[in-house]
Amino acid sequence: MTGHDREAAAAPGGERAQRGQRAQRAPAGGTPPDGGDLDGVDEALALVGPRPPGVPASNAPVGGSAPRRHEAAPWPEARALAARTGLTAPPRTRRVPLEEAVGQVLAEPLTALCDLPSFDTSAMDGWAVAGPGPWTVEGGGPILAGHGGGGPLPDGTAVRIATGARVPPETTAVIRSEHARVDTAGRQLRADREVVPGQDIRPRGQECRSGDQLLPASALVTPAVLGLAAAAGYDELVTFVRPRVDVLVLGDELLTSSLPRDGLIRDALGPMIGPWLRALGAEVRATLRLGDDAEALHRAITTSEADLVVTTGGTAAGPVDHVHPVLRKAGAELLVDQVAVRPGHPMLLARLGAGRYLVGLPGNPLAAVSGLLTLAEPLLRGLAGRPAPAPYRAPVREEVHGHPHDTRLVPFVHRDGELVPLHYNGPAMLRGTAAADGLAIVPPGGARPGDELEVLDLPWATWSPWTPSDEPGGCFT
Repeated sequence: MTGHDREAAAAPGGERAQRGQRAQRAPAGGTPPDGGDLDGVDEALALVGPRPPGVPASNAPVGGSAPRRHEAAPWPEARALAARTGLTAPPRTRRVPLEEAVGQVLAEPLTALCDLPSFDTSAMDGWAVAGPGPWTVEGGGPILAGHGGGGPLPDGTAVRIATGARVPPETTAVIRSEHARVDTAGRQLRADREVVPGQDIRPRGQECRSGDQLLPASALVTPAVLGLAAAAGYDELVTFVRPRVDVLVLGDELLTSSLPRDGLIRDALGPMIGPWLRALGAEVRATLRLGDDAEALHRAITTSEADLVVTTGGTAAGPVDHVHPVLRKAGAELLVDQVAVRPGHPMLLARLGAGRYLVGLPGNPLAAVSGLLTLAEPLLRGLAGRPAPAPYRAPVREEVHGHPHDTRLVPFVHRDGELVPLHYNGPAMLRGTAAADGLAIVPPGGARPGDELEVLDLPWATWSPWTPSDEPGGCFT
């Protein structure tokens, strides 16, 4: 939360309470009809006067002795800048055993080290035969997988063979056990249907030849990729090192256990941000709670060895919002200072040094999610070597109220090819996001039924048990 919000909360019946009442009277999940602020940021900005036009340049340090406010960066431009910034950092790679590579990203193409299969293989349990039938059954045991093959199979003969076994040279076909019969003497084999040369034989190199590229660099290592790499002869893979992240949770009003009391609230961001960042491919080293302590914040930022520091709260201009002053003191370069998006307006991105960055998230929970998806996700994607997901759009089922000037991010669920926006999408709420498949990008002015909106899927939203009528309060109307 902003310092100004805390200051207002200290006065009984003060400005924060009035803003809360106005928010309750606003349309469900939407901007108040008068276009008022959803984050409580505009009031804080009023303390420092009007903002000069222009977005800060990417090499502009956070300078000056007083807070500097800028025209908020358009949401698409801010997100694109974060993505480009991640790609400028020198990539770090390492060689890891196969069993440790799942969930990481290939730093080199996966190239076949051998033919797959590496020899002609039986695809079925049955009989290897040579020439036209009927065939004389050879004596001796069956050919089994994992055992070396013998000499060529003579014309007119048949031998039992197991799935995965190496077929003898000169084999015409493999006849499945259920498609063949042996006479009572066990000496002659006949087929119950036509035998096609090459049937049920996996020829050498059918899947790939040695040197073929199986997957490009930047492919995610899934369990199936591990299996393919093992089959292709790999014991280790070269992957991008996961970006290291430290999370700093700010705010004296936060509790880590039990029920809210005496003006204190439970910390929703500490338990949420770390796992969310891990889902984005990061290695979260620590989540630290610092309270409203400028010196502790400065010390944590300047001594961190993480590639990315993520802070929660303290990004506005109130008396205990320390992120901007601490960044100035640390000599950081401000890349993004405020984004024209609701919720999440007072987010920021700064460069701390060579290959080190800070993303400042607002303190309200859904506003912090907005900051994660706007700045942290594309930045981490570049640092982790992950490709950008293909953008897609889908029609919205209901009208969605928009901010007069800014982009809105609204939780939704997929239903019958449409986006159904959810209730409980104010900046301090996570109830809608907890049931959501993703966030819909609503342009300034809102969207009408049938309008196609760009979608930001949540990294774990592969299914949802919700239906529109399941959500308490129903869908957005």
